[in-house]
This record gives sequence, structure tokens and C-alpha cells, in this order.
Amino acid sequence: MDHTADGHRTDQRALAAAAVTVALWASAFVSIRSAAAHYEPGALALGRLLTASLALAVVLVVKKVPFPPRQAWPGILASGALWFGFYMVALNWGEQGVDAGTAAMIVNIGPIVIALLGGWLLGEGFPPKLLVGMAVSFAGAAVVGLSTSKGGSASLTGVLLCLLAALAYAAGVVSQKPALKYASPLQVTTYGCFVGTALTLPFAGQLLSQLPQAPTAATLNMVYLGLFPTALAFTTWTYALARTTAGKLGATTYAVPAAVVLIAWIALDEIPGWLTLLGGAICLAGVAVSRSRRPARRAPATARSSDGASMHAAD
Repeated sequence: MDHTADGHRTDQRALAAAAVTVALWASAFVSIRSAAAHYEPGALALGRLLTASLALAVVLVVKKVPFPPRQAWPGILASGALWFGFYMVALNWGEQGVDAGTAAMIVNIGPIVIALLGGWLLGEGFPPKLLVGMAVSFAGAAVVGLSTSKGGSASLTGVLLCLLAALAYAAGVVSQKPALKYASPLQVTTYGCFVGTALTLPFAGQLLSQLPQAPTAATLNMVYLGLFPTALAFTTWTYALARTTAGKLGATTYAVPAAVVLIAWIALDEIPGWLTLLGGAICLAGVAVSRSRRPARRAPATARSSDGASMHAAD
């Protein structure tokens, strides 16, 4: 089921799926801002994952999707525990100790770690354009983070939690790739989400106690996070991951900071400063470099003239 080597048409489908993921992950920041004010990190993660799991379970039943094969389960369990479970709790918790700009800068080391692990463990290599593009994008993400940072003091615990979240995110992505050789994107996403939900069940008491007290808007934002940035966006992510390398897809997520700036400008009337706009432009430039293709090689002259040569030889 791994379609990485399929050609230009498949790559365009992967790029379209990645664009959906980027847009939905960027939109999540508005909902997180609302929900996190009324739900603790663990409760928010569980509520989000429960919503996603219920939605994905319905899809499984309606489409009659079979149970994943045994070979896919190591990757499903690892990605479910690291990305769906640990990452969401650690990031929610870490952002309580650092401002959003600082958290974004730290978490954006994730795509770099994905490229390094993918090149080492998955045999994807280290394409120069990918590495250069990621370096440019990370610089842009850092500029966006600095421009949106409030300049407050960041706790060591908050920084470490954000760093652990980035590492868990990267390891989770790299774990998904081998699983996609044996299972469909929907299977990998759904059962990974089930694993993450099971691991966050210890926060059920916290969620149940905060649910009646939270305003309706905060709860609706938590539901939105589960349905769209989780259930839908993680499925389009795995669809794209099955059709491209982990390193290239990880680099695509550097478009998220630029998309966040645009969404905040349109939806919240938060006019970005020139430094924020510059950082967003640098992010997009880096993504363009990392996704660029090598020019097609022309056929050797000897091959093109082989027929003519044989005719002259026959004379």
C-alpha cells in the first residue's frame, strides 16, 4: 500500500492532502486558545481524542473497514502512544509554562528530526534540497515565533515539555511510515487514535468534572479539534505520508506558521507586524525549496541517434 514511488500524479494528490492537513492544523490554534482556558491539558487531549475516535469509528463501521494486519501494529501502537497520546498532553501542558511563540519555535524542530530519522531509519537519504529547504523554513518559523512571543519568562519545565512533544511527534510520524506498507491510511489513523485515547483515559475524571463548568463555546471548540484537526487532518496526513517520504511531508508542515498568521489576520483581525509577515514568507520559501523537483534528464545523444547509427552502419 506504499505509493511513494508512484509518479507526478500521485505526488499531486499527496500535496493536496497535505494542504488540507496544514490548513486544518493551522485553524486549530483558535480552538485551542478558547478550549485551553477552561480545560486542563489532559482533559482537553482526552476530549479531543474521544471525539475523533467516535467519528473515525463511525467511518470504520459504515465503510466496513477490516482490522489492520498484524504487521502494521508495531507502527500503529508506537504512533498512537507517541503522537496521539503523549504529544497532545505534553504540548498542552508545556504551553502553560511558555508563551505560544516560544512553544511554536521549539515544536518546529519536529520536522527536522523527522527528516533525520527518515533518512537514517527509513532509508530516505538526505536530499540536499530538502535539508536546505528545512533550514530556511525553520529560520522563518523562528522569526514568526520571536515576533509573536510576549517576551515573558519561560519555565524550564515548559520548555522541556515542548521539546519532548516535538520529539514524540517526529518519532510518531516515522513510526507511521512502515505501518502504511500493510494498512490503509484510515486504518493507521483510526487505530492510532484509539491507542492515544486509551492512554489518556486516566484524565477522564478531570474531563467529567470540568465539562459541566466549561462554557459551550469552549466545549464546541474541543469537539471541533477532534473532528477536523484530528480525525480529518490526521487521515489526510497519513494519506499523503503513504505517497511521499516522511522528510518531504514533514517539511510541508512548515507552511503551518504562515497559515496561522493568515487565519489570525482574517478571522481574528489580528494584524501581523512586518517581522511576522517576513517569517511567514520565509517559511513558505523553504517549503517550496524542499518540495522542488530535479529537472528531468535529457536522454543521451547516443541513445537518441541509435536508430540512425544502425542505418548508416548497414550502408
